Amino acid sequence: MKLGVCAPQYNLKEFFVELVNLKVNSDKASFCEAVKKGLGQNQGLYFPENIQPMDDIPGLLNLPLVERSIKVLTHLIGDELPKEKIEEFVSNAFTFPAPLEKVSDNIFSLELFHGPTLAFKDFGGRFMAQCLAYISDGNPVTILTATSGDTGAAVAHAFHGINNIQVVILFPKGKISPLQEKLFTTLGGNIHTVAIDADFDACQQLVKTAFDDPDVREGLHLNSANSINISRLMAQICYYFEAIAQLPEEQQSKAVFAVPSGNFGNLTAGIIAKLLGLPIKRFIAATNSNDTVPRFLKTGKWEPNATIATISNAMDVSQPNNWPRIQAMIDKGMFDPNLLIGEAVDEQYTQLAMRQMSSLGYTSEPHAAVSYRCLTKSLEEDEVGIFLGTAHPAKFRETVENVLGQPIALPKALAESVAKEAFSVDVENDYQALKTHLFDLLS
Repeated sequence: MKLGVCAPQYNLKEFFVELVNLKVNSDKASFCEAVKKGLGQNQGLYFPENIQPMDDIPGLLNLPLVERSIKVLTHLIGDELPKEKIEEFVSNAFTFPAPLEKVSDNIFSLELFHGPTLAFKDFGGRFMAQCLAYISDGNPVTILTATSGDTGAAVAHAFHGINNIQVVILFPKGKISPLQEKLFTTLGGNIHTVAIDADFDACQQLVKTAFDDPDVREGLHLNSANSINISRLMAQICYYFEAIAQLPEEQQSKAVFAVPSGNFGNLTAGIIAKLLGLPIKRFIAATNSNDTVPRFLKTGKWEPNATIATISNAMDVSQPNNWPRIQAMIDKGMFDPNLLIGEAVDEQYTQLAMRQMSSLGYTSEPHAAVSYRCLTKSLEEDEVGIFLGTAHPAKFRETVENVLGQPIALPKALAESVAKEAFSVDVENDYQALKTHLFDLLS
């Protein structure tokens, strides 16, 4: 096999893990092929058939973030990518910390917003960009993805300036924060942004429809860069290890993670980390009023409602793309569903949680506040709670200042983007209109 190129024919036994399309089980892929395709047949997600636990978890937890992450990702990817390439990709991607900050006696925030776009998606976006650039071997690729907020900036910055890769990002017009929007609509070059007059679920459906259209999929060499892409999902596993590594050893097995959930990639990554052997006690799927999963976990009925706009806009998702991966881990007996509960938080309690954290000396934004509220509601006396801080509070400056009644300083990355010109184009919520725009733009 030529390095950097996936061979069209391969022996799956050569690879550490077999990836299977969850909708079409006969559609199997290597890691390289899954990264290149993004989605499988019938819009199916690629996922490992089995997840093999890692050895010597205590030893892993004693390693620095980059060194540990190289071992985790090498374990998951196997020999398909050269080890030196995995080392290079991780070293280039994870150049910022993920500190565990104490909020109260037994509750911590895992701050995942210290990267270049101030959001957790910098971890997965930067790793994926390097994987795809390497695997594509100079051949043209079009990244088509939808964002409910932070994905757009992370993907745009990760791929900006890569010669053979064009990026098209769909976002719901007027439904993400102005500062979020500025971070990815002002880059230009190979980054193209499209405002759709609809909600995120509609944007996501347009992307899925494009992947089902052979003219677009093959003509424009489509790929996706949200958490449906296996490379981005795998990178997200690493910061769960980093969180546990920062706890005293006697607290590690008592850890409860409250994960702010929209498309459910973050929770999927956390459950995989547990299956690898990380001593996590249980999980809380924390959503806003778009509570499809919490209701499903309580009733067993999958009944998505119309998407509701909230101040935690990146979680305004009624039909989360990654849930089939979690369901697969449950159905295959990999993961005990009793270790997962779902909680939903309305706008009133989201704001209350922000004020409660502020009174403790910790400034946070609406998404983390949702997970903090769920954690305080559920945490037992002998447990240690960790909620994921997925974005810097300044990315939601207007909301945070209105709720807390105090000014928020803008980090340099945001301050510099405010004055820049945005290059986004409005397209109606119609697939044929989008298809025409894509070919006009990229052909």
